[in-house]
Amino acid sequence: MDKMEMLSGTLDLLILRILNTGSLHGFGIAERIHVLSREVLKVEEGSLYPALYRMEAKGWLKSEWGESERGRRAKFYGLTKAGRQQLETEEAVWERTSLAIRNVLKSTQVP
Repeated sequence: MDKMEMLSGTLDLLILRILNTGSLHGFGIAERIHVLSREVLKVEEGSLYPALYRMEAKGWLKSEWGESERGRRAKFYGLTKAGRQQLETEEAVWERTSLAIRNVLKSTQVP
């Protein structure tokens, strides 16, 4: 199956949700999204790292250098308190948006 384009804003939600379970490095975040989406979603480095840097600048993420499972130096990202609050906000927005889309798709009426 071809890779799917993500709706605007969903990458932040996915990153926050993945990091809610613990700190990970960038490659680990992308891999977890890919695996949990049953290999439908693939996050490219050109999208992932700018999002991580932006979210860190907003105070949603903290980072520290460590060693990956492959013995390489890697920057690990984790949620801050503000990041957990943002996750709640993003999840609520997603629920409203996905419900609105489902309503349109199920509609049989044409105005």
